[in-house]
This record gives sequence, C-alpha cells and structure tokens, in this order.
Amino acid sequence: MDIRITPKRMRGAVTVPPSKSVAHRMIISAALADGVSEISNLYPSVDILATMDCMRALGAKVDFKDDKAVIEGIKKVPDKAVLDCHESGSTLRFLIPVACALGINAEFIGSAKLPQRPITPFTSEFPKHGVAFDFGKAENGCSLPCSISGKLTAGRFEIDGSVSSQFITGLMLALPLLDGDSEVVLTSALNSKPYVDITLGVLCDFGCDISQTESGYFIKGNRKLKPFSGSVEGDYSQAAFFRVANALGSELEINGLNKNSLQGDKIIEDICESYTAGGCKPFDIDCSDIPDLVPILTVLACFCNGKSRLTNVARLRFKESDRLAVTAECLNSIGGKVTVLEDCLEIEGVETFKGGEIYGHNDHRIPMSMAIAATRCESPLIIRGAECVRKSYPDFFDVYKTLGGEIEIL
Repeated sequence: MDIRITPKRMRGAVTVPPSKSVAHRMIISAALADGVSEISNLYPSVDILATMDCMRALGAKVDFKDDKAVIEGIKKVPDKAVLDCHESGSTLRFLIPVACALGINAEFIGSAKLPQRPITPFTSEFPKHGVAFDFGKAENGCSLPCSISGKLTAGRFEIDGSVSSQFITGLMLALPLLDGDSEVVLTSALNSKPYVDITLGVLCDFGCDISQTESGYFIKGNRKLKPFSGSVEGDYSQAAFFRVANALGSELEINGLNKNSLQGDKIIEDICESYTAGGCKPFDIDCSDIPDLVPILTVLACFCNGKSRLTNVARLRFKESDRLAVTAECLNSIGGKVTVLEDCLEIEGVETFKGGEIYGHNDHRIPMSMAIAATRCESPLIIRGAECVRKSYPDFFDVYKTLGGEIEIL
C-alpha cells in the first residue's frame, strides 16, 4: 500500500493499542499454565497472531475473539511441531527454549528478515544441555529454517546480555518447566533490561517467582504456572508516536496507559516534556534500554536547536531492516540531517522537512515515524509500502485519519 500524507497537525483523543511485549508473555505463560486463563485487551497484530498460532502448534487451546483470548494450557505435548514465527523476533526467541524444555522436535520457520536475525546464544549453550540444532535447510548463514531435537536439561546457562534481552526472557519462560534448578549467568551487561522486568512481572502474575543474583537470575525447576486472567496494558512504544506528535505541535489526548508500567519506553513522557519545557534543546540519550524508540526519537531530534545524539544503537542494524541506515535515509531524503556512526546516530536540527517520497522497508516503525514527520513537512509525503505497519499496529493509518490526518491511498 502506497499513501500520500498532506501535512497537517492532529487533534483529538486516541487510545493506544495494548502492549505487544506484555501480550506475547501473557499468551505464552497462559499456554504453559495448568488450567484456563483469560486475557483481554489483545490486539490482532501479525506478531501476536504468530505467537497464538505457535502455542496452538505446541498443544495449547487458544480461542481468540474480539479482543479476548481464552487459553487452556498444554495438556499433551505433540511429538513434532512446525512453528511459523512470521517476522516476529520475540516469538522465535521466546519459543525456542520453550519447545526445547517441552522436548518437542520442532522446526522453526520465518519470513522477511527474521531468518537473518541471530539465535547464537541458544546455539552455543543448548547443545551443552541435551539439544541439537539442524540448519540443513537454511541458506547463506541464516538461522532459519532450523530444527531442534532433544529435551533441555537444567543447569548453568551463560548468555551474552548485549545481543537481545529476548534470549533471557525465553529462558525465564522455559527453565521453570525443567527437572531441576537453573542459573542464567550474564557474560556482559544486559541491554533492554526493562523488557526482562516485564517478563518477571508477568511470570509473577502466573505464580512463578525468579530470583535475581549478582551475575544474573536463579530459576527454580519443577514449577507449573498457575492460570491467570487479566488485561494487557497500553503500549508506550506505540504511544510514543502520538507523544512526539504533540511535542511537534499536534494536540492529542493519549489514553489507555498504565502510569505504573514496567515498560522502559515509558521514558518517552519525560523526554518529550523536557523537549517542550526546555525550548527544544538537543539531547544525548543512551538507547540501550529503549531500542524501539530510536526512529521516532530521531524525528524529534530533527527539530532540536543543535546536535542531538542517540547512543548504544548498533544492534538496531538487525531489526526488520537496518533500522539505523533506513531511519537516516528516510529523514535525510526529506531534509533531515542524520549521520549514522558505529554505535550512534547524530542529528542536526532543522527548521522543517520538505516532503517527498520514502519507502517503508518492510519495517513497521519506519512508516509510523515518518507519518509523524509528515506533520512538519512543507509539502506532501509519499510512503511506499506503508502496509508493513500490520506487524504491530494494523489500523495505525485509520487512527491517524480519525485524528485529522489527511491520507490518500495511491
């Protein structure tokens, strides 16, 4: 889908969609629980539907209607399963350990850039714990398709915390199922720790406590999760687009957020308040814990009075796109001044964007960020491939229009 956005500030009230991060964890935990759970305020993004389908393949019963899922935990584990993760890194990295813990011979497949995203922390540790990986069908060094066999055994797992917190979450979901206690030892600083905190919070709701240690986490085995019913809280990652729109001149009431949330992206509130209260001063932000905010923060930085820096961003090269290069390419093509360094984005402030044409690069956060940039363009902005927002926020552009945005489908 190609669209043309005519520059216009937005006004009105918006309720942000539920947190994809929380929803993934709740669905998987419910599928591993001993009983029936009900999860409400779910949003049918491609990623969430992928996780639901994978849990069905692993033996759970998932009945999803409107915004509610009734999930009956796995009673009988299948001998084999094919798990299609589509483009979801969370689904892949959360469920490899789970399938291994259940002892299922599973084949993991995916699409777009997911096969190129690394799963090295698992392939280096799990063979020490009884699991074999087969990449015979994968091409050019890709991680998918891959097949796993064997049953994971408990013990010590040494994990590089700098690659992705998703590997830690996957272990936290799986290790309580094993016969015996386990220890996750971090061999480097943990990036995106708030996402691990979300995992701990969800697992606590399902009756599983995990202890933090000096070097990582201690996880007791032989634990069965308890069923839990609850609602998924609003997503600060998605709210960030509308919050930055306000900082750039729109007038939006943003609803549906939990002010006590563990989501790291909640910091967008403080960043935008500092921007508006400080007269658009440039900022220097360490993005280790908030990688999803980088594209929209880059848009905001373009309107600071001076040079801003977003640091510790190198791992964004391995998202749905090379998110650093794509963010810079899109913004520079419409008048921004963004420079990509090894582990940093440098952004010089500009007065306005000129408009033009950009490509979504099959990366959901790019069209959404650029739609907010369009509110400060001098002429229309064309976004090619805008349909990729379906990965996390399928009706984003419908919502954008209800808030006064002017969009034409080409």
